Amino acid sequence: MTFRSFSSRLIRTAAHGCLVASCLLLGGCAEFHGWAHNHFKVGPNYAKPAAPIADQWIDVTDPRVISDAHYVDDAAWWNAFGDPALANLMQRSFNENLTLRAASMRVLEAQAQRAIAAGLLLPQSQQAFGQYQRIQLSNAGNAIGIPVLPFRVIDNWTTGFNASWELDVWGRIRRDIESADANLDASVEDYDDVLVSLLAETAAAYVELRAFEQRLVYARENVRTQKGSYDIAKSRFDNGAVSELDVTQATSSLSQTEALIPLFEKGQRLANNRLCVLLGIPPRDLLPELGPGPIPNSPPEVVVGIPADLLRRRPDVRRAERQVAIQSAQIGVATADLFPTFAINGTMNWQANRFADLFSSAAFGGTVGPSFNWNILHYGRIRNNILVQDARFQELAIQYQQTVLEANEETENAIVSFLESQDQVKALDRGVTATKRSVELSLIQYREGDIDFNRVFNLQSTLVQQQDELVTTQAEVAKALINIYRSLGGGWQIRLQSSGLAPMYPPADELVDPPTVDAADQPGVLVAPEAP
Repeated sequence: MTFRSFSSRLIRTAAHGCLVASCLLLGGCAEFHGWAHNHFKVGPNYAKPAAPIADQWIDVTDPRVISDAHYVDDAAWWNAFGDPALANLMQRSFNENLTLRAASMRVLEAQAQRAIAAGLLLPQSQQAFGQYQRIQLSNAGNAIGIPVLPFRVIDNWTTGFNASWELDVWGRIRRDIESADANLDASVEDYDDVLVSLLAETAAAYVELRAFEQRLVYARENVRTQKGSYDIAKSRFDNGAVSELDVTQATSSLSQTEALIPLFEKGQRLANNRLCVLLGIPPRDLLPELGPGPIPNSPPEVVVGIPADLLRRRPDVRRAERQVAIQSAQIGVATADLFPTFAINGTMNWQANRFADLFSSAAFGGTVGPSFNWNILHYGRIRNNILVQDARFQELAIQYQQTVLEANEETENAIVSFLESQDQVKALDRGVTATKRSVELSLIQYREGDIDFNRVFNLQSTLVQQQDELVTTQAEVAKALINIYRSLGGGWQIRLQSSGLAPMYPPADELVDPPTVDAADQPGVLVAPEAP
């Protein structure tokens, strides 16, 4: 028999055997309803769970909240601050951050896992083998009268190939591939989520750095002013115009303000060090390369779109949805264990006593045939495993709904913080202007002896407090705007751009808004509970 005729007979025999076994099994069971409709796969077809989402933002009537825009351009949201130093830091953090690089390795890992799952559609076991044996027979037969062969030494050369191919009759392998596909999507969404957080944290650290820089400016200005007040009080005390109480009050006020400087310098250094880690570099002083600068100025308005956009724009929401899809496919994998597995097993080998004859037609042999295995006495273990996988699916679907709720909450919190902090800055700015003028007038009146030093002391202490509160609130406005873009899922889109910032990992198919399957049209579909 030639190799070609042997292969043809192998395929025909295996196909006939599997066809007969499948027809017998399908004809005797009513449990396969929908199997063919589901593209010859058991288990549920995935349908995207319902998600609770608000129709509109709470502050939709505020003119500073723009929600009717058809498109929200937040791919490079930091440009809204108009700060070149910030834009440079964002690019550097994207290019060099180590946490982001680790996330990119998880994408590569998921790509490889998906390739492994897809490879199981091909023959799962493929093994080439070869062996040489030199056999020497015993000569003990002479002692008991058994004829002895004319030769005692035999050479045996053997080589060949065997394969086993489990046919994916019930879709177990294809469900595993579905799960691996969803896992790859989830790893991409995880990368995007890390990127969104990284960009927001970098911007927030930069704002903190600039805020401490401004707080130091105010503190040093107040120290100079209060030193002047102390000199006036000391001169008047030396001239006998006032008591020593004025001098001690001036000393107390000056010392308290001077104590703020090392506190703010420490805060500035901590923000600097945090920024270095986000940039993927050892901590060093960034101030010489950044130069002096103000707190990033936030625009008064922000485009937020509608709440439903969170399902499409936030990577963590999309990742949670993909995790539901991963688990949905695992239900099908578990369900396939209820049914027999069909396989084609074959071996081709060449065997000869001499190596020169090993690959002759006479040395060729082999076996082929279908087989099946069926766990019929599983004592409910398989069905209970299906229930376990289904419970995990329902759990992940509920977690997805919770993720959507929390995303809505985070955005609402960021919006109200942005709006109210703006109003607070306006009031504080008016107060600082008035208090600063009051301090100037009080010093003139104190020098002329019209008022006592207690009034100067109170006004100077109030100015220090108000200026510091003003700077802190100005930083809060900037950080609130950063949090809005973070809660909206802005920034991850930059890895899709062909110029400027490039992705850290090889491109993969994107699933921005995962396709859904109408559960009503799919038999046997498990659907997550409706959102309350």
